[in-house]
Amino acid sequence: MQILMLSSTFPYPPTKGGTHNRTFNLIQPIAQRHEVTLVTQRSSDVTDADIAGLKQWVKELVVFDRPHAVKSGIIAKIQRFIQFLAQGIPPNVLYLYSEDIQQWVDRAVAAKRFDAITCEHSVNEIYIRPQWRNIVTTVIDIHSSIYRTCKNQLETNTSDNPRRDRLYLPLLRRYEKNSLQKFSQIVVTTDEDQKQMEAFAPEAKVTIIANGVDLHTFPYRTHDPNNHNIVFVGGLDYFVNIDAACFFSKEVFPLIQQRFPDATLTLVGSKPAPEVIELTKQNSAITVTGRVPSIAEYLHQATVAVAPLRTGFGMKIKTLEYMAAGTPVVGSDRGLEGIEVSGEGIALRALRANTVPEYVKAITSLFNDAELRATLSRNGRELIEREYTWSSLAQKYEKVILG
Repeated sequence: MQILMLSSTFPYPPTKGGTHNRTFNLIQPIAQRHEVTLVTQRSSDVTDADIAGLKQWVKELVVFDRPHAVKSGIIAKIQRFIQFLAQGIPPNVLYLYSEDIQQWVDRAVAAKRFDAITCEHSVNEIYIRPQWRNIVTTVIDIHSSIYRTCKNQLETNTSDNPRRDRLYLPLLRRYEKNSLQKFSQIVVTTDEDQKQMEAFAPEAKVTIIANGVDLHTFPYRTHDPNNHNIVFVGGLDYFVNIDAACFFSKEVFPLIQQRFPDATLTLVGSKPAPEVIELTKQNSAITVTGRVPSIAEYLHQATVAVAPLRTGFGMKIKTLEYMAAGTPVVGSDRGLEGIEVSGEGIALRALRANTVPEYVKAITSLFNDAELRATLSRNGRELIEREYTWSSLAQKYEKVILG
């Protein structure tokens, strides 16, 4: 089968972030059984070695330069809003749009080169024309609903610009609903996003394909470190993770230190924002690593891994990686979204916390109870091995593409 995959994010190496991780690990197994052409964009941090590394995994790799940086200033922002209002397309989608890519895809479809086209992340939907549904299978892999994300940020007071987001919210709802009509198949990562997409497109077929873990990159721990080290992992230049790191460091961790004076907190992630780095100046027990060669190594050195996200939708790869490594997890509803971690007939796999007292209670119980740590560690790893390996998830994705 001839498959065209569109990804505005250059998905290699897959360790750069969640979008890179999901895109590459779904493409790679499928490309072993089908002829896959990947059209993507090169940002400034993509090296020639990255291009060579990705090229070996697909039949054809077509790389375009990413557009120039977006203009700043109040006038530019007003212009973007007016454009959003008139065209119905969000600024972040238009920012990544390439006329060269559009022409390339148009020519390929006209020439009937492909049996199926996939959009790896919803921002790539802009290249799909509605009439193509009649001549080629079109698939959109929605990593997380942009409408639900914006709505949640307003509800939880985590938006970095509430006035803008209140204006954008109804427009995002209209945009996401309209864009779904162009696709033969819709893929989401969680049941919550499935419900949202089915509400937007009642006649559409919506399939859940979760995120996964590379078990070789995240081997199971050999022992319980039995210390008071807490770890949080995530791209620390992304506002969702910045908010989580600052919230936990300022509101939860000091209370943990009162109970366990030797407690430490390690924030692992690339490109830490200034406000994240500032946390180390406010508390000497906090370490910010930046990008590291092995995330698993840091997980194995920690007694507890936290996912204290207050916003952001979709299944979190970081949480799955915690569980794969065997590190006991304490996470919020957002951090644990889409993962069955407790309940009737379900083995306990993580502890849930959404308030400061809940975090303190959960982490304290794990620090004090080795048997509880062992239970979460073992049950978490077993779940990942059974349901969240990339090879099995790619097989499900392949079936969607094949129709």
